[in-house]
Amino acid sequence: MSTQDVIGGIDLTDDRYVVRQSLIRNKYAVEDGAGTTVLKGKQKLFKMKEDFPFTTPDGETKFRLKAKNVLDIAGSYALVDEQTGETFGVIEKEFTVFKHNYNIRSPEGDLWARIESESSLVMALKSLSDIAGLLPHSYSITGPDGQSIGTIEERFSIRDIYDVTIGDTGAAPREAIVAAACAIDALEGN
Repeated sequence: MSTQDVIGGIDLTDDRYVVRQSLIRNKYAVEDGAGTTVLKGKQKLFKMKEDFPFTTPDGETKFRLKAKNVLDIAGSYALVDEQTGETFGVIEKEFTVFKHNYNIRSPEGDLWARIESESSLVMALKSLSDIAGLLPHSYSITGPDGQSIGTIEERFSIRDIYDVTIGDTGAAPREAIVAAACAIDALEGN
């Protein structure tokens, strides 16, 4: 299992996490398997470009997800280390009609992982029907060669709660995968 520590001071060595959205807005708490909050994220409101800081439980900003462009139909989001200002990964949203597809890439453009929602038919039903839209979302996470890295499974609840399972991520930093779980919920308006 890859346990590389890209951003110091964040322990993301577990293989299971729970991402909980606040009832009021796109604020997230990430808990490890023991129920301890290890990371928090909050989508900034009223910004021309997405800015999504991730902090320790006591509020120290460790990294940010920042949009590269104002319009993000098929957007690209840099993961930026708060201390160094260096980009350590990129999350790309693919433009699709019904599916939610994201690629996690190295700063140089190498594919590290792919996050893909359930089938187009299920996503079309969710988009077109208020009742089907209440059904939980699920995503598969695969590596560049198609091997399974993990899953993101939404629970049926009033607020968005996701169970994130991560195995061997290869070169993909766990920070990028956990940040993507929060960002996908916020960006897709799940």
